[in-house]
Amino acid sequence: MDKIVVQGGKRLTGEVTVSGSKNAALPVLISSLLTPEPCRYQRVPNLADIHTILKLLDGLGVKIDKDEWSRNNGDLKLQTETVTKFEAPYDLVKTMRASFLVLGPLVARFGQARVSTPGGCAIGARPINLHLKGLEAMGATIEQSHGYVEAKATRLRGARVYLDLPSVGATENLIMAATLAEGTTLIENAAKEPEIEDLANALNEMGGKVRGAGTDIVQIDGVDALHGLSHQIIPDRIETGSFVIAGAITGGDVWIKGARPEHLDAFLIKLKEAGVLLKFDAGGIRVQRNGKIKSVDITTLPYPGFPTDLQAQMMVLMSVADGVSVMTETIFENRFMHALELDRMGAQIQLEGNRAVVRGARELSGAPVMATDLRASVSLIIAGLVANGTTEVSRVYHLDRGYEHIETKLSELGARIERIKG
Repeated sequence: MDKIVVQGGKRLTGEVTVSGSKNAALPVLISSLLTPEPCRYQRVPNLADIHTILKLLDGLGVKIDKDEWSRNNGDLKLQTETVTKFEAPYDLVKTMRASFLVLGPLVARFGQARVSTPGGCAIGARPINLHLKGLEAMGATIEQSHGYVEAKATRLRGARVYLDLPSVGATENLIMAATLAEGTTLIENAAKEPEIEDLANALNEMGGKVRGAGTDIVQIDGVDALHGLSHQIIPDRIETGSFVIAGAITGGDVWIKGARPEHLDAFLIKLKEAGVLLKFDAGGIRVQRNGKIKSVDITTLPYPGFPTDLQAQMMVLMSVADGVSVMTETIFENRFMHALELDRMGAQIQLEGNRAVVRGARELSGAPVMATDLRASVSLIIAGLVANGTTEVSRVYHLDRGYEHIETKLSELGARIERIKG
């Protein structure tokens, strides 16, 4: 099993280009199920989760041209003239919950789908009831048995759907389903993430009529058919935030090319409060630090609040900040597992339910640590960048789900980091 080894103490300097967003690419690729015409995508990141969704789509009968993509330029062509099966099996859905998003498009275009329920998740409960409630409101017949959801509809019809929680997955699934429904669908209390806006933009480029994406009310006027498109995936805001913290924690000077600061307002405001120097322009974000990092309190919230996916990385920064910070996690109930690993490196973190009290101004020491999830894995690498000595991060298969060539990118910024093949 691979591991990442980091020698700490190097100041990061230089330029790094942010990859396309994994969380935007996954639903956008799935939306190719909605048309028989070719769909071309640019800046698709080469990640384990993308390979998983392509394996699933291939199993459904989607034609996939990986040649250019595999040459590392991020271009990918998909075409779904028809499907040969309507099932998303458990062995794929259990490894990546986004696989469940094929449910809406399959029912919308082909009238049927059989999709495994995702099961548990290490960072907390992520129920699918909102997906099913919305599809039922649109006229689908839903049955659950033997761990699968079976949905059928002659043609979905527009409906008014209120989401009890602003679920990203449910919002995406229902928007895709509604594009081919008869009439108008209104999704209220919708999630507002930039990735949802990117999906809506892609659907509109296909001839869809989606309005209001990025707000809490999304209106979709159904159309009879969608056509192909050429679409570029937005840059990954979580990778961007991770590099911002890596640059700040090492006292570096890093230019993050292609970053979109407007997607990270709450996060960047907190970084400024902590004393990080940030400069923005149309080309990206420049990160600098001259003095000490100051402790700040954060509370994770649905977008546009502070992202839960940057909480672990922020905890590392607060571990070496001047003062005490309180970090409150409101999205997932089990997302402090990295705290115990950071304690092994000398951090002082006290967990109190959904709060973590972080006492900063401490030096971290390199240690063998274990990644528990995707964002925890990158937080441990960031800790290794500033720690004294050597840090070995095991179980980095989590890392490969969401960060494209991160050890190469950090090396080019001056980090002493390497991947040891296991």
